[in-house]
Amino acid sequence: MKLKRFLLFLFIGAIAVVLAACGGTEDEAESNGSAEGGELEGTVEIDGSGTVYPLMSRLAEEYMVNEQMGVSVEVSRAGTSAGFERFLAEDGTDFNDASREIKDEELARAEELGIEVKELKVALDGLTIVTHPDNDWATEMTPEQIIGIFLGEYTNWSDIAPSWPDEPINTYGPNENHGTYEFFYETILEEQDLRDDVNLQQEYSTLVTLISEDVNSIGFFGFGYYVNNQDKVKAVHVDFGNGPVEPTLDTIAEDGEYADFTRPVFTYLNVNNAKEKPQVLDYAIYVMKEARNFAGETGFAPISDEEADALVEELEALR
Repeated sequence: MKLKRFLLFLFIGAIAVVLAACGGTEDEAESNGSAEGGELEGTVEIDGSGTVYPLMSRLAEEYMVNEQMGVSVEVSRAGTSAGFERFLAEDGTDFNDASREIKDEELARAEELGIEVKELKVALDGLTIVTHPDNDWATEMTPEQIIGIFLGEYTNWSDIAPSWPDEPINTYGPNENHGTYEFFYETILEEQDLRDDVNLQQEYSTLVTLISEDVNSIGFFGFGYYVNNQDKVKAVHVDFGNGPVEPTLDTIAEDGEYADFTRPVFTYLNVNNAKEKPQVLDYAIYVMKEARNFAGETGFAPISDEEADALVEELEALR
């Protein structure tokens, strides 16, 4: 009798241990963003490029509705450089969208903080030069003429061509927080200073409004913002030497007709967070699988399937 009672106590104790272990695993899983049935929970924080924002916000919406309803993907658009400041910090964001590559000093900051950063190329963008819809003279320009305007070498339209209006040229663009500004300054202007009176703005919506209200305006931003505002601004066709080229999804390519004004755009992943939070890694994989399918509708040319699939494979290896 005593033996039977002893064995019963052992059996009950074993069950209690198993239940406690199962409970601990469940609690731990939930804290790391996972739930029962393979569903995920928690948040994914993204900041950075205003240019990349339309694509990433579209992907976030699709992911939350059709993939993981328990995950909240929060997408902000402080600008590439301002976004990197939030990303490269203790308890920083999970992703930083960027319309330029990460800088050496930003990589050094990541190393100081012990943050492993992974670059994810998500699409291709065409820097688009825009004017007021009623501008019927500067419809085609060379890169040299565009550069001359923003350096202040041409101050009136008639300085470029005598038949153009003898009116001042008013220049606009995104401010220094944006990777688009840095691409224009570093790559197009080759780090020559912009004219002193250029009107630089933080918000792209403000930029579009200002250009659309000024018949003598000329400005620059990503192709996606042009596509979404074609009723308010007009794109300049750029002659790179073989005739004027209109920026389109067909001409925007790293080896295409609009190549000189084409750039890759990125999102940068905090790998530490991806390893700790399943929802962050899951979203990264989703982005690289689906970005090519949503690029066109948000004003971007897709990267090749080979590039995207290779990045998906690298991310899968982090699981």
